[in-house]
Parts: sequence; structure tokens; C-alpha cells
Amino acid sequence: MHRVSGLSVFLAAGLLLGSAGVSAAQRISEERVREVHRSALLIDLHNDVTSDTVKGLDIGLRRSRGHTDLPRLREGGVGAVFFAAYVSRRYVPMGRSAHRLLEMIDTVRHDIVENHPGDFLLALTADDIERAHREGKIAALIGIEGGHAIEDSLRILRASYALGVRYMTLTHSNTNSWADSSGDINDPKVRHHGGLTKFGREVVREMNRLGMMVDVSHVSDETFWDVLEVSRAPVIASHSSCRAISNIARNMSDEMIRALAEKGGVIHINFGCEFLSQASADASPYFNPKARGTDPRKVPPATLDDVVAHIDHVVKLAGVEAVGIGSDFDGVSCTPVGLEDVSKFPNLTRALLEKGYSPEDIRKIYGGNTLRVMRAVEKAAGR
Repeated sequence: MHRVSGLSVFLAAGLLLGSAGVSAAQRISEERVREVHRSALLIDLHNDVTSDTVKGLDIGLRRSRGHTDLPRLREGGVGAVFFAAYVSRRYVPMGRSAHRLLEMIDTVRHDIVENHPGDFLLALTADDIERAHREGKIAALIGIEGGHAIEDSLRILRASYALGVRYMTLTHSNTNSWADSSGDINDPKVRHHGGLTKFGREVVREMNRLGMMVDVSHVSDETFWDVLEVSRAPVIASHSSCRAISNIARNMSDEMIRALAEKGGVIHINFGCEFLSQASADASPYFNPKARGTDPRKVPPATLDDVVAHIDHVVKLAGVEAVGIGSDFDGVSCTPVGLEDVSKFPNLTRALLEKGYSPEDIRKIYGGNTLRVMRAVEKAAGR
């Protein structure tokens, strides 16, 4: 695991120039930001606009609400998106989780890709992502959010892979019948397993065999450690941040981040305000029981600097190869000032350059690390 090349030199140089009255921000031109941003293949590991497209939203049209549409994806220079096939826990008692999963897969394949073939390409491999980029298209990929969606069936898991799913988040905020979630780990009414069950381990092994990335965002700490023990391939966290900065169960501890990286995995930073800022988390009715009844619109927003702080924390812990982007746009109610939607990614490029990250570092963070993991998962599956 390599540290950020030359980062300390860049920072030291920035301090010296700052003392002479020349700030890093003044030294980096808009042209330089555009040049570096265009040189990167930006892959967002988690976007929930599918919860709107499945209801009829045309992603091709600019909209005044939400975080994602085609015009803003183009403005933000986004090269690939893993669209969430999110299945709410409410489908479980109805026995319709797999039915909903098919609808969510179809909204990516049909509503996004087939309805906009000049702009999107359905990507199934790392090579497909790079091909889409060369062709000037946005690679569209599919990730299941919530392992209950497969209804305890490896056959449904295999069918999902055949339809294009390339990662599965093992749980959502609910513990399912084979893996514990971080979302209800302290709920005495929920039957927990202490991590993965025997079948849960079979799920992970089958994902390895298929070449589907195993996603540990949303899982309990015990489940996380079981996954690292079982998986033959690198593991991802598709939309989580650092617990050392914002202490919520959805974020990852330093020990977890190091262990994930040691296995070749990547944590993709979530842009939800509560994931980034302790002040936001403390004021949130979703993350702090004492704030129940509080209007979520009154949560103090996080900032662009908070996003950079999480990236920087991972880099210092485990190296620049261990971090990526998993915005959770359209899946969170509060986004950072300066990164309000998908069009604002160039602001992050500027902030990283000002922090001292090299263009090569930024290319790794934005997509290079994810492509490496995808290829390792494909190789482990013998593909």
C-alpha cells in the first residue's frame, strides 16, 4: 500500500508559499482544474436517482430538484455511475423483494440506457467503463442495495448478475436472514446472527465466483469482519465515510479501513452531511435518537472541506489506493456546500489540488482504484 506520492512535499510547499502571501487557491487556475478533471475517469459508486426514474423521471431532462440528471452529469464530468437497485425493506413482508429488484434493474437498463443510447452505455466490466469513456458516453452500472432483495436465493443472485448487477450491498438498514446490518444492531426486537450466517458465507463465495463485488456499506461491524475472512476477492464499501470524523455506525472505523485496504479494497466516501460532519450527525433525526422530531432540513450542512478531510483521513491511514467516491446523491437529504449535486465535482478537483494532491492521485481516487478492484474481482472469478 503506497502513501500519496509527494503529498508532504506539496503541503510543505503550500505552507511556504502561503507565508509569502501567495495562496494555493490563487496558484491553481480554472484551466488547470478543467485539465486535471478531464484527465480523470470519474466513477461514482452509488447514486439513487433510480428511485425517481422507476417512477417515470426522464434523467435526460434538467430538473430543479434532486441531485442527478444527464445535463448535470455532463457538467460534472462524470464518466461512470453505479446506479442503485435499491429495494426497500417494506417489500420483505409482502414477499415482493425480488419483484422490486427486477423493476430497479429494468429502470437502469431501460429508462436510463435504452432511452438515452447516445449518452449511456450499459457496462459490465472495467473494460466496458473505459470503452464508454473513449466513446464519450457515461458508463451505467448496477449495484443491488439490500441483500434481502435476492430473497435468500443464490439463483436470484445469479440471475441478477446475468442482468448486469456488478455489486451487492449485503444489507440495507435492516438485518436480513443471513447478515446483520448496522442500522438495527442495537434493536433488541431484531434477531441478530453475530455477523454472517452459514448461508451468508455462501452468498459471499458465490459473488466471488460470479465476479460480483461484495459491498460492506450498511453492514454491522461483525458482518464486515466475517466478509473479510470469507471473500477471496477485494471488498468495497460503496458509500461510507470515516467514523473517526463522524461517529455514526454507517461509517467505518480506522481499523476497518486499514483492513479493507490490506485486502485491496476501497472505501468510497459518502457525501451525506451526517456521514461527513459530526455536527450534522448530532442534529439529524436519522442518526441521533435525541434529535427525533427535528426537521431534517435544519441539519447544519457539511462542506467541501469535510469531504476532503475524509479522503485525507483514508489516505493517511491506508494510502491513496484505498479511497474512492460514492456520493449517495439522491439517496441523502443533505449534501455539502460546494458539492450540492453531480455538476459540482470540479469543485472537489480544485479542493484536492489545493490540498496538494497530484493529478495522478486524483485519477486514482476518482476511478483508478475502482477499476483496479473490478479487475481483481473479475480475475478472482476467472473472467
